[in-house]
Amino acid sequence: MTPELADSYVDSSAAYVHIPFCTAICPYCDFAVVAGRDDVAERYVEAVIAEIIMAEPWRSLDAIYLGGGTPSHIDPLLLARILETLADRHGITNGAEISLEANPEDFSLQTADLLIQMGFNRVSFGAQSFDSNVLVSLGRHHNDDQIEVAFRAAREAGFENVSLDLIYGEPGESAESWVDTLGSATALQPDHLSCYALTVEPGTPLGRSVRDGSPAPDPDSQADRYEMAEAAIPFDRYEVSNWSSDGFECRYNLTVWAQGQYEAYGNGAHGFRNGSRFRNIRRLDAYMDAAEAGKLPRAGADTIDGWDEEIDRLFVGLRRAVGVAPGDGTRALLDSDDGRRLFEAGVIAFDEKRLRVVRPLLMDAVHRSVLALQSPIVSDDSNA
Repeated sequence: MTPELADSYVDSSAAYVHIPFCTAICPYCDFAVVAGRDDVAERYVEAVIAEIIMAEPWRSLDAIYLGGGTPSHIDPLLLARILETLADRHGITNGAEISLEANPEDFSLQTADLLIQMGFNRVSFGAQSFDSNVLVSLGRHHNDDQIEVAFRAAREAGFENVSLDLIYGEPGESAESWVDTLGSATALQPDHLSCYALTVEPGTPLGRSVRDGSPAPDPDSQADRYEMAEAAIPFDRYEVSNWSSDGFECRYNLTVWAQGQYEAYGNGAHGFRNGSRFRNIRRLDAYMDAAEAGKLPRAGADTIDGWDEEIDRLFVGLRRAVGVAPGDGTRALLDSDDGRRLFEAGVIAFDEKRLRVVRPLLMDAVHRSVLALQSPIVSDDSNA
């Protein structure tokens, strides 16, 4: 992934579609998801279709990502209807990346065959761990054997781009367990791997459990796990938490990180079009009611222009291993007290062509420094 290629995704067009349905809600999850509401899946898809039809016409889509929730949990024919509507409304470019998230326990060869026929060409499995005890603690409903069965079903059906998501830092996870998980994951020879630290979010069952005295993830242990992943994964890391074989980087994510434009459909979905970052109504029933009434189901939007646009460019772009090109924001960061400290500590680096984060474990500190930057005062010398 060259800087030039990464930056070219600013001109990409993408769409995210949120599918909120799950068998059960994981204790750490704070996404807009529901369990036990499968009876409204068809109604929900009709609402998403209505939202797509209401959208402003656009150019053909280069990447489509169905996330959740668990898209593979509902009838694949419903997913096909969403793709058909996107194609009718916007168009889909030849060779577009069309991706969905899936759980191992509800993914079969029959499902994989159907998805391939519908046009999907990339699948990302929520594997999380290959340790049965860790999976139980994370509230997952699959085992390590099911991960392999689902993975091989995807390959047999013709998916040439298969990703695995892993979570590290569960309090009961040992270093040996994480090493074994990394080994089992890489042995399957996926094209892409994502590794995320377990995060305690307020309002989740995990958050309440930690609040009441249960062990929280240890930051030092999580840092160690991250470094183990860096050493074990035989791919290049192209973003803080993502590794891939050359050419198998997630194009939808590359569009987001390049400050490219992307549509968003479904409850709680976030998008970026025409300088506006918008978010949809989160509550499922309220979202469906709005879409069925012919109203765009927006919960709010923020205009991103001027200095805010430059801060936004740094915030999303610095997640990438290639960093960002110079600009007013990079100069402001390097001239700030925080920026100088980060530079002197070797957290960020600048070589006149790119500003990069070279210690990704400290990305949160970099983001805080970026958000604290003040717009430079430009003097008006026109009367001088």
